[in-house]
Amino acid sequence: MNNVATKMVVVPDIAGPGQDVVIEDRSLAISEMSERFNVTLRTLRFYEEKGLLNPVRKGARRFYGPRDVSRMRVILQAKKIGLTLAEIRRVIKLVEGNSKREDQFKELQEICKGQQEILLEQKQMLDDQIAEVDQILTVFDELVH
Repeated sequence: MNNVATKMVVVPDIAGPGQDVVIEDRSLAISEMSERFNVTLRTLRFYEEKGLLNPVRKGARRFYGPRDVSRMRVILQAKKIGLTLAEIRRVIKLVEGNSKREDQFKELQEICKGQQEILLEQKQMLDDQIAEVDQILTVFDELVH
């Protein structure tokens, strides 16, 4: 029997870089970082101001190293699922900490489960609001016609 892996596990960006991620050694200028992640320069400056990114400054220019590139991947996925800046800081601290990778994954899983609960509650509220608007529109349809 062939021992070829039948299932490939891809580590989510929120868990930091996986083993298959190639991390460049060279620093990226702010424009390159902006282009790579499809964000504005203002966004990068905002994350720097909030202490999430720490570019090296050479004169007026900013350069982002491999750590910032990895952090940006985490930030964007965490933002995409709706985590707050405080929660993103917690995720970064966890991912960059010294605890065992398995323990990190368990804690990240708990963070994501918590966020999922919040999102499901919000979805239910939106579904209820949409149903209410549908009822109102039905009444208006009857009144107008």
